[in-house]
Amino acid sequence: MHQNLAIPDAVFQTFDVRSDPAQVAPRLAALRAQIAEQGLDGFLVPRADVHQGEYVPDCDARLEYVTGFTGSAGLAAIGTRTAALFVDSRYTIQAPQQTDTALLTVVDTTDTRPGQWIADHFSTGARIGFDPWLHTHGQITELEKPLAAVGITLVPSKNPVDAIWQDRPKPPQGPIEVLGHNRTGLSSADKLAQLRETMQAEGADAVVLTLPESLCWLFNIRGRDVPHSPFVLGFAIVTEKGTPTLFVDASKLVEDHRAALAGVAELADKSTFEVALSALAAQGKSVWFDPATAPSQVRTLLAEGGASLVEKRDPVLLPKAKKNAVELSGMREAQRHDAVALARFLAWFEKTAPGGALTEIDIVKKLEAFRRDAGALDVSFDTISGSGPNGAIVHYRVSEKSNRTLVPGELMLVDSGAQYATGTTDITRTLSTGPVTPAQQDHFTRVLKGMIAISRARFPVGTTGAQIDILARQFLWQAGLTYNHGTGHGVGAYLSVHEGPAGISPRYAIALEEGMVLSNEPGFYLEGQYGIRIENLVAVKKSGIGEGRYLDFETLTLTPIDTRLIDLSLLEQAERDWLNAYHTRTRDEIGSLLDGEDRVWLEKATEAI
Repeated sequence: MHQNLAIPDAVFQTFDVRSDPAQVAPRLAALRAQIAEQGLDGFLVPRADVHQGEYVPDCDARLEYVTGFTGSAGLAAIGTRTAALFVDSRYTIQAPQQTDTALLTVVDTTDTRPGQWIADHFSTGARIGFDPWLHTHGQITELEKPLAAVGITLVPSKNPVDAIWQDRPKPPQGPIEVLGHNRTGLSSADKLAQLRETMQAEGADAVVLTLPESLCWLFNIRGRDVPHSPFVLGFAIVTEKGTPTLFVDASKLVEDHRAALAGVAELADKSTFEVALSALAAQGKSVWFDPATAPSQVRTLLAEGGASLVEKRDPVLLPKAKKNAVELSGMREAQRHDAVALARFLAWFEKTAPGGALTEIDIVKKLEAFRRDAGALDVSFDTISGSGPNGAIVHYRVSEKSNRTLVPGELMLVDSGAQYATGTTDITRTLSTGPVTPAQQDHFTRVLKGMIAISRARFPVGTTGAQIDILARQFLWQAGLTYNHGTGHGVGAYLSVHEGPAGISPRYAIALEEGMVLSNEPGFYLEGQYGIRIENLVAVKKSGIGEGRYLDFETLTLTPIDTRLIDLSLLEQAERDWLNAYHTRTRDEIGSLLDGEDRVWLEKATEAI
């Protein structure tokens, strides 16, 4: 039986302790020497690589190398006598644990913007360097505003981190896969034709693409260059006429790639991208790039080279987010595969957890094993396996150092996802392991009510994620509670698990459109005690009413929600009806794919309330 499988080793993620606060002091000292050698008073070290991706190759993890911080977003400002690590509210617990707080001040950007902190703590007239390939023009512009008032200047510079990083890993050499029309729904030629129509409407002669997910979607390719996202790292230049140029590591290209992409793209090595940009600029044409995602150096090369700039959002992001029928079918198939894996995992967990011997790492390994058995090619991010107080750390990553044994009676938060050949998954379930307190039930039920409210939402065309975010928070607000993360993010089709440009949170002003796939994941976190989050994926679809003027959500995820954590007195009848219908659908769609004890568990877990 599946649930009796021994706990195997993990394949897709590791649990090593990547940060060592003891290394911060010598690395800061070496970095400061390099900064002084360049005649600077400080240097900015971002989390990002040249592609501004959520995941970066090991060779580009400069912020981690200098500060020890391993989160997915952050910035360090290193001065000769002062230094700060800027993180958002997701990482205010994690960051101080990973760095040397005697040398680096951890600053919550929710309260203090980096530019203002630098203006307050660096001397008037200071010259602070930055690598123009690792920051966008928009990021630099935002930083410069408060600095100008005190005479602090940001200076494009050679990266001193690269000079001190003696054992820097080599660039990734992952393989490239060219996808067939049966998996993409549209050929590259069709996508390019649509892109050129958009370019023509905006008066652009060419567009420069720097986001890997954009070029992967546009050219129907996938790769293994970063953890957990099937990206090929590279760039592309698409002109109004002629064949686009795709810039990737030439050592990865084989004859099959050239044959599959013949007539679609000319293949060039990444090292020639800068020269190609300068040559494009010299033609004096109108060039489109995204100031929010393209490196600052891209804008500099184009502007100084004579190009006319079209500074707008990456034109591939929106069509990519609006999944076609084939992509949506693939996403549904991926959720079914994942649902089978999750059902087997949850049946195993319920049987094993009360024994009091399970660790957070055991839980991650077991879940990964069930997913591999279901056909997963990778996880879509490092699984968040937070028992008890660790569940209150929103982006907790279990390591050999932090690993703790789950105590029966504690809440267990598991946020995880996988990459299947047909699509990407992301799901969070909060699990009970024993008696539940009234407070836990109250908090869980308020989170559940918010998740159901989003699931049941009907809204007019043109509505943004910012406008419906309140639906998820209202029940927590009524009790004076909230959560400090977005309610939902876009999800790619066998691409990034975090995909723009739409989402559900106050910061998303993009209208939701048919075909978009989003997460629906309100939560609540009681520091030092427990965390609660419930997450399903939903797809935006046309409503059955309103003659095409309204939209609904189709819930894609098919995994039971632990009803033992619910305070039934807080649920309205319509909410009970939604949950019962969801559980019935889950049982109907995956029940036949389970057998034995797994099937018995599913029947019990989906009983009506």
